[in-house]
Parts: sequence; C-alpha cells; structure tokens
Amino acid sequence: MKVVIDLIEDIRESIGNAEDYVLTAGLLKEDPNDPARLLYAGEAKLTSFQLDETRRALVFSIDDSKHEITVGEVIPPLLIADMNVMMYEVKVDVNVQYSNMEVVGFGKNDEEQRYVLFIKA
Repeated sequence: MKVVIDLIEDIRESIGNAEDYVLTAGLLKEDPNDPARLLYAGEAKLTSFQLDETRRALVFSIDDSKHEITVGEVIPPLLIADMNVMMYEVKVDVNVQYSNMEVVGFGKNDEEQRYVLFIKA
C-alpha cells in the first residue's frame, strides 16, 4: 500500500519533480509459473484525479478522454494539503470491474517522460 507522502517523495527523488512527466498506470499480474514473480501486463495514461475524503484516498482514474495528467498538475495541490491527506492511500480506478486498485509501487520511463503507478491484478 502506497500513501500520498510516498508518492510525493518518490517523484521528488526519482524525477526531481519534473512537471512534464505524464502519469500512467502500469498493470502487474502474477506469473502463472511462479506466484512470487510479477509480470508487466501493460500501461494506460491516467486522465483525472481527486482527493476522496470518504475513502481517505487520492484516486486516479482512466477514462476515454484524451487528457493526460502531468506531475505538474498533481504535486502542487498535494504539497499544500493538510497533513492528514499525506496518509491517504493512493488508488486507481481503471474501470467498473477494476476500481479501487491499490498502488503497489512506482516507476519511471525517462525516454518517454512517464511516471508509472504500478497496480496489481
């Protein structure tokens, strides 16, 4: 489980808060031959985000829009949020079937300027 402060710190350490990086969700699935291994199964651009006080989560979503969320859109409002928000879980709503997905890790692709939130199915 990752929380908002983990996200803020990792973005600062791994990409130096580079505002142009696009946020994506990377899907990991268990290897059928070795359940301890996770396999990369694809990636999709995140299109919106919100702080959900009811779920106590920062929730990213994927929809049909062409909008891409950048680090420059996400980080500034989080930095001025209340301290209790820093402990909100980071979640991804992919679709109706895969909603409230827990973020299990972070990554980056410097060549394509993408910052990845990994989720596990």
